[in-house]
Amino acid sequence: MKATFQIICLLSIVFFSSCEDVIEVDLDTAPAKLVIDAALKWKKGTTGNQQTITLTTTTDFYATEVPPASGAIVFVTNENTVRFDFIETPGTGNYVCSNFIPEIGQTYVLTVIYQEQTYTATEQLVAVPQIDSVEQNDNAGLTGNEIEVKFLFQDPENTPNFYLIQFYTPYSVMPEYDVIDDAFFQGNQIFGLYASDRLKIGDEIQFTLHGISQRYYNYLNILLSVAGTNSGSPFQTPPATVRGNIINQTNFNNFALGFFSVSENDQQTYIIQ
Repeated sequence: MKATFQIICLLSIVFFSSCEDVIEVDLDTAPAKLVIDAALKWKKGTTGNQQTITLTTTTDFYATEVPPASGAIVFVTNENTVRFDFIETPGTGNYVCSNFIPEIGQTYVLTVIYQEQTYTATEQLVAVPQIDSVEQNDNAGLTGNEIEVKFLFQDPENTPNFYLIQFYTPYSVMPEYDVIDDAFFQGNQIFGLYASDRLKIGDEIQFTLHGISQRYYNYLNILLSVAGTNSGSPFQTPPATVRGNIINQTNFNNFALGFFSVSENDQQTYIIQ
């Protein structure tokens, strides 16, 4: 009986040790696509003249760096055909403009020429209300152990409005986002809300409120829904590609990823009391 037990233990050790082998999955790599990060943001109280557009390309799953898309021609024009050129910081894929002129209600057209392909997108600069106040609740959440902070702003009357809210805390590797449609809050006070049991006295939270177009709202709503339902499993069915407003005028099917947006924003920093 003792010998049998020892054999079983030995077989168990061999079996479980084999589970530690590294499995390498051979993944197919799709052709690289251009990724255009073109969110022009005008912060209240600033000139908004300094703007950056970033171009990269997609790469394979195991890559450790995102390849920059260098050598492109990038510019934005307004309704008056005034052209704002974005010049690349060499080798970075970051294209910078230092004389951009933001105007509420103005329509802007983005043009990107990269590897003999021309991409364009059109968007209107949307205004945003001012953040009026911030409120703190120390007993939030189902168990009452969360600190809740909300900032309030007044929604304009008689016009549909759409908002992008950005939260940044000491515990966020990246900002957290949410979008709001004022359909049920027309002309009323609206608030953005952040709650966490990790917040403590002295922590700093930064709120940013963006006014955005309905088209950008729809795009972000889908994008955030996909991100929110993805549990991170590498064996999940991949979600469908979320198409933005950027069109390849040379070859429609060779579309770029990303979205061209132009928005005014208001920002406020709050320290937990």
